[in-house]
Amino acid sequence: MLKYILKRLLFMIPMLIGITIICFAVMHLAPGSPTDLQTQMNPRASAELKERLRAMYDLDKPLYVQYGLWVQRLLILDLGKSFAPDRRPVAEKIGERLPVTVTLNVLSLLLILAAAIPLGVLSAVHQDSWFDMAVSVFVFVGFAVPTFWLALLLMIFFGVDLGWLPISGLRSLNYEYLPPGAAFWDLVKHLILPVGISAFGGLAGLSRYMRANMLEVIRQDYIMTARAKGLSEFQVIYKHALRNALLPVITILGLSIPGLIGGSVIFETIFAIPGMGQLFYMSVMARDYPTIMGILFIGAVLTLLGNLLADVAYAVADPRIRVG
Repeated sequence: MLKYILKRLLFMIPMLIGITIICFAVMHLAPGSPTDLQTQMNPRASAELKERLRAMYDLDKPLYVQYGLWVQRLLILDLGKSFAPDRRPVAEKIGERLPVTVTLNVLSLLLILAAAIPLGVLSAVHQDSWFDMAVSVFVFVGFAVPTFWLALLLMIFFGVDLGWLPISGLRSLNYEYLPPGAAFWDLVKHLILPVGISAFGGLAGLSRYMRANMLEVIRQDYIMTARAKGLSEFQVIYKHALRNALLPVITILGLSIPGLIGGSVIFETIFAIPGMGQLFYMSVMARDYPTIMGILFIGAVLTLLGNLLADVAYAVADPRIRVG
């Protein structure tokens, strides 16, 4: 297993380099420049001032030289300084917001796993029942409804009309003065809408994949043999069939992690959550290249680590993977 993990880690290095090169090139192809945003509203800004700003930000150098300078800083774990007026280190700005984004994505992933697997198994076991049809309707709705539109509807219904849930931020204004129990409940209420909506699309798709895999597995000969031996239906389904049915789902789950991280930009902007997604949106609007590259790099690392965890889980579930 250790040899398998090391091989996967070494394989991640060229992938990470390729991702950063593509992101760096695409980012600089976008129209606009940090110097334009800082000088276009200033009537005193001369052409000489713009060139001095470009030289200060190393924007006057060729693109490959800029990328090389960024990689040099990255090798010593320096993501550079933001082009924003505060000129704060990028690592410091990301460090403040990374825990929020990771927490949201982990909670969404756990919610998807906790709900999708049982739904898929029960739908397969009770095929063509009213429960299976209800889950199928839920899945089609989950695929069809845009999540950002659903988020706005639920914000209006639960936040504005009923007043049950907050619709922005992670804490109330009086959070610091609340007792521990009330403070925890306040945090939970702020997380219900963004986490639930973030998990909605992934839950619909994963439950459908789980159902299809279970239907295929429970028709296998070894399942019929297990039933012929007199094993209970619970043992047949959850001990023999479920493990093999999980193998394709693990792969799909690993591929869904980039979608969760990318979706953070939408949900954190809609719900005004101070995470990496909101910071990324603000940095793109300001053409803050160091912050954009820092967030993309961290996001790429988290995505590759998520895929590595999926590969490890796949190898644990199927020993033939790690042996091969």
